[in-house]
Amino acid sequence: MAMAWRTLLASLLVLVAGTVALALATDDFRAYTTEGARRLEVARHPRSLPEARLQTAAGGITDLDGLRGRWLLVDFIYTRCMTYCAMQGQGFARLQRELAPQLAAGQVVLLSLSFDPGRDGPAELAAYQRRLGGTTGAGWLAARPAGAEELATLMRAFGVVALDDGFGGFVHNAAINVVDPEGRLVAVLDQDALDEARDFVLARLGS
Repeated sequence: MAMAWRTLLASLLVLVAGTVALALATDDFRAYTTEGARRLEVARHPRSLPEARLQTAAGGITDLDGLRGRWLLVDFIYTRCMTYCAMQGQGFARLQRELAPQLAAGQVVLLSLSFDPGRDGPAELAAYQRRLGGTTGAGWLAARPAGAEELATLMRAFGVVALDDGFGGFVHNAAINVVDPEGRLVAVLDQDALDEARDFVLARLGS
């Protein structure tokens, strides 16, 4: 009998320990993946973004610091991608139309950043926008980091992971990242959450 009680007690302790560990790892069960936990952390503790130089589809140089004062909706792409990135591009083309007044007023900027800068030059970035129904400029910037250091810095700051898929492309996480006018990452939304992204910034602009 004593042995049975000790076995039961040990089992309960293991169960409690496992439950506590799972709660900690999933932020009290609110996130079941690392990505989910990251999104909760960003929402609770907005993170300031680093300075990084960018070359745009127009061939000019800008930087994140120069875009402060506006709401940014940021996605990460590579132009040869025909799946997720294509859907993201079509989504940004739609947002370019739906947020046209705010984009024209300089209140909002859409920013597509390539994590494949060696193959995504200004011409490829501009072609990507046109192919997916967008307009070069007009509040939607497609750009690439100006150097390897900027690329690594941005990937780390936004929590983007891109792995070689063995077929000349990448497997990567996709999202719409919301950056406030102070240059802080304040929300990470699903890649297809276009209405949520639009309404998020409009609510804060009072539109």
